[in-house]
Amino acid sequence: MTVSPAYTDPMLEMANYQLDKAAQHLGLDEGMSQWLRTPERVLKVAVPIKMDDGTMRVYDGYRVQHSTALGPAKGGIRYHPNVTMDEVTALASLMTWKCSVAGLPFGGGKGGISVDARSLSTGELEALTRRYAYMILPIVGSKQDVPAPDVDTDGQVMAWFNDTLTMLRREADPAVVTGKPLGLYGSLGRARSTSRGMAHCTIFAAERMGFDVAGATVAVQGFGKVGSHYADIMAHDHSATIVAVSDVSGAYYAPDGMDVADVLEYARTNGGILTGYDQAQDNVQLISNEELLELDVDILAPAAIEGQITGRNAGSVKATLIVEGANGPTTVEGHEILVDRGVMVIPDILANAGGVTVSYFEWVQGLQFFQWTLEEVESRLLTVMRKAFDQVWNVAHEEDIPMREAAFLVAVDRVAESMLTRGLFP
Repeated sequence: MTVSPAYTDPMLEMANYQLDKAAQHLGLDEGMSQWLRTPERVLKVAVPIKMDDGTMRVYDGYRVQHSTALGPAKGGIRYHPNVTMDEVTALASLMTWKCSVAGLPFGGGKGGISVDARSLSTGELEALTRRYAYMILPIVGSKQDVPAPDVDTDGQVMAWFNDTLTMLRREADPAVVTGKPLGLYGSLGRARSTSRGMAHCTIFAAERMGFDVAGATVAVQGFGKVGSHYADIMAHDHSATIVAVSDVSGAYYAPDGMDVADVLEYARTNGGILTGYDQAQDNVQLISNEELLELDVDILAPAAIEGQITGRNAGSVKATLIVEGANGPTTVEGHEILVDRGVMVIPDILANAGGVTVSYFEWVQGLQFFQWTLEEVESRLLTVMRKAFDQVWNVAHEEDIPMREAAFLVAVDRVAESMLTRGLFP
């Protein structure tokens, strides 16, 4: 079988590397393998807006639909200066496999604008969002492609996006985007869903590995939307000991554990950043993000950005269990080293699937114009995550392969079967 070409984006390299291994394991021919890794639709748009000072600025916007074999494309929209077509394509591909492994009726999509959103005023951000929504209008819709928040986007951005489509199409469609505010048919439980799904996977894995999460030491790289909630859930719901957290300001280490509620409050009152937390607490010391990854802990949760565990540092990772909260935190080389060392890794397409699962719940609620209770959302999330985890775990042990390869095997098999059953049109 021909190996996928090299890509500059490490997430895309990992996704296609695992896709090729799964396709070979499943006995798929080269044509099907190529079809599986080729995005169905790639759109690049210009996003011009008038700035507050009267000048005009034009930003590059993207939307990629990797696959709609299992249902509408599904994936977030990120605003970040480093957004590129390669990155968006990689994330769309990962969304295909994430939705598939979770058993959701979605394919993979992703979008973004190359912009420093934090430098924009509220008015400029709204104008940017509405223009971008207008530019990608022909390919989005509740039965076509359903966007959601991602890096530096939130419920307000989704509200503007949803309103723009409502005005242009002259119809109410709360299922056209997810991650909306509750007043616009958002879903209860959405804000913590990715983190809660991670916590479920952590508990499932620990049970099978034979250790108790209560009292287990946990290091969380990335104290943002995902990492902060994960740390809070693990500490307060499962009595784990959080010994390290990090953000862009550095990593903060407390060998005897830290009070997560105190860390959350410090971040809230400090502009969302942990700068100076080591000076505010006597038992906390400042270390580097690299040192955090190499701490001697029971559980490591890389929940920051891609490409953190690499061929350079994977040999020094001491954690017993790694639960990937970020998309693509481990490179191909890092993965191979961890496999050789026998480190248990719950891969991103399984570990952080809680977010898209509750997005699916929100989509269903939007189609019905009906909101579920928080208890219903969390109960259904637990059911989906347990079923997905159990299937991947069983495949990993039956085939004697790592969890990452088992997750891709499950995901690729579902998508390939759907494509083969559907056949080619025309």
